[in-house]
Amino acid sequence: MPQFSPAGCRAFHGAQSTLLHHEPSTEGERVPFLTQDQPFIAGSDLENGASPDPSAVGSDNTDKSPVITVTSLPAFYTADDHISSPVPPRWRWTGRIPLLSACVGRGYFARSQAPLSEKPSPRKPLKIVLRLLAYALMLLGLVEFITLACGVFFSFFPSEGLDNHGKLESSIDVSPALLQWPTDFSADVHAVACHSHNDYWRKEPLFSALRAGCTGVEADVWLYNEELYVGHTTASLTPQRTLRSLYIDPLVRILDQQNPTTSFHPSADTPRGGVFDTNPAQTLVLLIDFKNDGKATWPYVYEQLAPLRQKGYLTHFNGTKTIEGPITVVVTGNAPYMNVVASPDYRDMFFDAPLDIFEQLDPGTPAIKHPRLTAEDLQSPTKRDTPDQGQGRSGAAPENAAIYAPANSYYASVSFQNSIGYPWQGKLSSKQINKIRKQIAGAHNRGLKVRYWGVPNWPRGMRNYLWRVLYQEGIDYLNVDDLRAATQGNWNWDKKPSWFSGPWRFWSS
Repeated sequence: MPQFSPAGCRAFHGAQSTLLHHEPSTEGERVPFLTQDQPFIAGSDLENGASPDPSAVGSDNTDKSPVITVTSLPAFYTADDHISSPVPPRWRWTGRIPLLSACVGRGYFARSQAPLSEKPSPRKPLKIVLRLLAYALMLLGLVEFITLACGVFFSFFPSEGLDNHGKLESSIDVSPALLQWPTDFSADVHAVACHSHNDYWRKEPLFSALRAGCTGVEADVWLYNEELYVGHTTASLTPQRTLRSLYIDPLVRILDQQNPTTSFHPSADTPRGGVFDTNPAQTLVLLIDFKNDGKATWPYVYEQLAPLRQKGYLTHFNGTKTIEGPITVVVTGNAPYMNVVASPDYRDMFFDAPLDIFEQLDPGTPAIKHPRLTAEDLQSPTKRDTPDQGQGRSGAAPENAAIYAPANSYYASVSFQNSIGYPWQGKLSSKQINKIRKQIAGAHNRGLKVRYWGVPNWPRGMRNYLWRVLYQEGIDYLNVDDLRAATQGNWNWDKKPSWFSGPWRFWSS
């Protein structure tokens, strides 16, 4: 064990360390080699066991080690004594922890006598930037929350109610007889060239579409136990929701009201007036999608249309020309084309032709008013006797575009995504636009109404862009799910041709 000489310690100057004012005499309890409170110099030589020269230490001020003073504490030292003592503020945290003297009766603590002046480190620019970014994100989140809260609040007030504020109200009581007339079913409703896709999903099948002004509705029918049930899948079928109850019977009542016989109007019009009082000549398309066996379903559909047929409400082909009526029945899905053209003298159920095949039709080819099927058309490798591949691509649809005409068909339909594709570049490419133009021109050349189904509904900015393009290119019916946006929205006509110019455009309406 190394021996330390007295020369290795700094001489005691006779001045004892300042004791706390409550400290009693502790002479009998001194540590043997610390008979007095002495300051020591923590030097590297001392730590290695060597005894440096005191005079050298005193003369040379190269050793900047802090001076440590060890002070004996009484057993009854309290936190109040420590707080009143001249301890630098940086050590005041010691008053917040339990004292060791309370556990062992007496303890020692070290107090630094080195200067505590330290320059505060400057803030790093990165921290400032990150903090500003955090504040910006918090502000953005607050704005988004306010927007969502306002949206939830205004959702309790339908915008339909806002339309009533601008209407003039009579200052006197008006007799109900003055507010009604025989053909007021669709009063103030204006026809719009839109097709209510899967209309049976509406809150009020048929009536929701008519209230919006749609001139086309759609019903998917399933044949079970000699009855035609309406629904998208068999899981959604109910005994009450039939083709007769949802569409046939309501249409008969509506058309009877729109074609009254009164003293002012003793005879019915020819052709009959349609469902829209603002445009009685406008026909309403009833698209019937055969979901299961088409050949077995055909006679039941034909039979249930009898009330409309007997009253002259159906568009029909009389052997020489097509006479448009208030209701135009179009069959699609698994509907057999051969049943449509079976009678050369009378037809009131028209086919939904495949639109994509008209792309290959030469626009200069003259239209055939009364096309006749040939053996080649019936035996060519078409999609006959194959499962339904969607509206316009029926399993019984011939591939020869020249045979389709108003005498046997009304719609020309195809899936937009399957035929045209997705606008991956933010807008339709020139190739896609040319394809649309060729299909529309070919169908119009054959006298058919163009309809694309399966147009993407989201993002809404893209949907509105596609609606604008299709309208500008000349489609006849816009296949829609959102009736309100299609009939009352502005479709963002003031936007750029490209549907995407930022994330916010996803929510444009």
